[in-house]
Amino acid sequence: MARVALVTGGSRGIGAAISKELKEKGYTVAATYAGNDEAAAKFTAETGIKTYKWNAADYEASKAGLAQVEADLGPIEIVVANAGITRDAPFHKMTPEQWKEVIDTNLTGVFNTIHPIWPGMRERKFGRVVVISSVNGQKGQFAQVNYAATKAGDLGIVKSLAQEGARFGITANAVCPGYIATEMVMAVPEKVREAIIGQIPAGRLGEPEEIARCVSFLVSDDASFINGSTISANGAQFFS
Repeated sequence: MARVALVTGGSRGIGAAISKELKEKGYTVAATYAGNDEAAAKFTAETGIKTYKWNAADYEASKAGLAQVEADLGPIEIVVANAGITRDAPFHKMTPEQWKEVIDTNLTGVFNTIHPIWPGMRERKFGRVVVISSVNGQKGQFAQVNYAATKAGDLGIVKSLAQEGARFGITANAVCPGYIATEMVMAVPEKVREAIIGQIPAGRLGEPEEIARCVSFLVSDDASFINGSTISANGAQFFS
């Protein structure tokens, strides 16, 4: 029986690439989304991957959604916490609301996604957790105090879960993408995009599929001794 993999924010961008990669590798995949019904329906129609709608920032909604996935597909053995938002502003202009929205989704949302299914992983003596962080969580970024704080915090979650889960056959690792050619990045003005590429020694943006392959490796049996680690996939833009 195929292992069940859950990908939050899994119907668009990097998340969609991860969902498709895991399906190709033989996993039974469930992808979550927060609001874009049209994009989710199109994704399911094109891939056959079932989508579920809930807000990762809401614990009870996450708990209920995860329970529904398990009722439909079976125990979740692999979780990829990818859902994230930005609310960018220079710190002196950042509002408490902008701070809280990002914290609730990008940091608390990781807790909300993993916590309800963690006991089952412990009981089954198997689990794979991958959190999608960011290069900006490693190095910081102008106008992203909130975002950088959450993505740095996600790395702390991974390192701590690795220590707690190791004796139960659970691994927890992170992937820190650099600038990836997603719909969001490609929508920025060309001059801005060129400036971004100018900071990347590889001379190009990354592809979502390159991040997906990192995740695919981390959840595989081949990576069973890799735990609490961070893969930086940024074209040599930053070393940590």
